[in-house]
Amino acid sequence: MTDIVTERSGNILRIQLNRPAVKNAMTSAMYIVLADAFNAAAKDDQIRVVLWHGAGDSFCAGNDIGDFVKHPPGAGESPQALLIKALIDFDKPIVTAVHGAAIGGGTTMLMHCDFVYAGESAKFQIPFVNLALVPEFGSSCTIPARIGYLRAAELILTGHFFDARRAAELGLVTQVVPDQNLLATATDTAQKLAAKAPHALQACKRLMKQSTREQLEQAVKRENEEFSVHVRSAEAKEAFAAFLEKRPPNFSRMKEPVAVA
Repeated sequence: MTDIVTERSGNILRIQLNRPAVKNAMTSAMYIVLADAFNAAAKDDQIRVVLWHGAGDSFCAGNDIGDFVKHPPGAGESPQALLIKALIDFDKPIVTAVHGAAIGGGTTMLMHCDFVYAGESAKFQIPFVNLALVPEFGSSCTIPARIGYLRAAELILTGHFFDARRAAELGLVTQVVPDQNLLATATDTAQKLAAKAPHALQACKRLMKQSTREQLEQAVKRENEEFSVHVRSAEAKEAFAAFLEKRPPNFSRMKEPVAVA
């Protein structure tokens, strides 16, 4: 079974995360395939819009912890970094349909999408601190910029779940719709966008993004450096072990990690 399914429909490229048995948790290989798909779509004049969704009962549960422990990202061109760059560079509209779990990267990747439709079942979480990690995908920049520092701190520093209605109140999703109408709603928007003048559409997106692009790229660079340190720390080892053993982590005797210069 292919973990990433792509399909063209007219001028729309549909991308489906396809590991429903594990709520579409992301492996290193999936990040690379996704990055390649977005980079190819950026160069293909016949593709005007990307429609992104997940198979099964969820959008994306974030990193596959087993794969992640075996292949922790470094500060350079990790699979995750390749996808981040592809999303930042992508100037065509991305329409996303989110249902069920949207955890970690399943939430932070959405910050690079232009339309985010959330089903009523959607549950979001930015749980990096719970795993002794820091935010990624530029979310330390995009989320405070979008919803303000205090609300961002509530989500990032507590790492708790929030539902679709709360996501809409915060401005993190475009609209909440019944699950049974979710994909149809996102598809309808993708079709309407695909019918518009493509070069003007791309120019509109570039203009809206250009003022924050340099800041976002710097945030991504800093996040990647910090992430590379923390993912190899004693805190993270304890957090991952606790997660896999289904117990609370114990950070009472942890030493501070080496600071990033």
